[in-house]
Amino acid sequence: VLSFSSGMEKVVACSYKRPNALCRLICFPWAGGGTAQLAQWGRLFSSSIEVYSVRLPGRETRFKEPFAKDMTTVVNEIASVLLEDLQEKPFAFFGHSFGSYISFAVALHLKEKYGLEPIHLFISGAHAPHSEAFLPIKRIHDVEDEDIIAHLKILGGTPSELLQNEDIRKHVILTFREDLRVLQTFSFEKADRNIPLSCDITCFDGSEDIEHDLEAWNDITSGDISIYKLPGGHFYLLEPSNEIFLTKHITRCIENSDL
Repeated sequence: VLSFSSGMEKVVACSYKRPNALCRLICFPWAGGGTAQLAQWGRLFSSSIEVYSVRLPGRETRFKEPFAKDMTTVVNEIASVLLEDLQEKPFAFFGHSFGSYISFAVALHLKEKYGLEPIHLFISGAHAPHSEAFLPIKRIHDVEDEDIIAHLKILGGTPSELLQNEDIRKHVILTFREDLRVLQTFSFEKADRNIPLSCDITCFDGSEDIEHDLEAWNDITSGDISIYKLPGGHFYLLEPSNEIFLTKHITRCIENSDL
């Protein structure tokens, strides 16, 4: 079995190693998030798909590292660590919310710099990056701690008993703020007639989440785009029934592309 390099071990969690998989699914976390939930998706996929979950600095085993300062730093690190793996066999990206923007930024970088592209981009709970609807996110600055905690409780991505612990709560708030700051350094200007990607894009959204501008993802690929609304709020993807739908649908999309 191929062992992970130290850089890889740091940046990627792979709980279910499948060296013979035909394709890798690289998952990108939401703001304030780590690798725990998405790395566990590995157990739901067949042996043809190996799941990587990306770990940003400042959390989990990278707790002692400073947070990334901007999107360029995040993208460069992920791309350089994963490059060999991505050149070796086909790959797809899945990102939720903040993770959707990272996954798109990494896809863009790989295409421009190495001519590499995911066979499929799976976007969840996110506006298209050049959409007007994305702009207010870039203006969020002075968020109160209470608002972040309230937000996290609504999102349900962080167990509330953890938030009772002062140190954990402080770190969760800090991580969320730092991720938001990275997001605010990301901008994508859609140039006329320039369609940056050619892969198919599937957009997932929670039916009770705020409306996301999903249609506009159409502008950034010459491939097909499909949209699915699943029951639930912003963290609809953590519901076991939705997890099953997502992993089955993602498997079907990947197995139907010409691997």
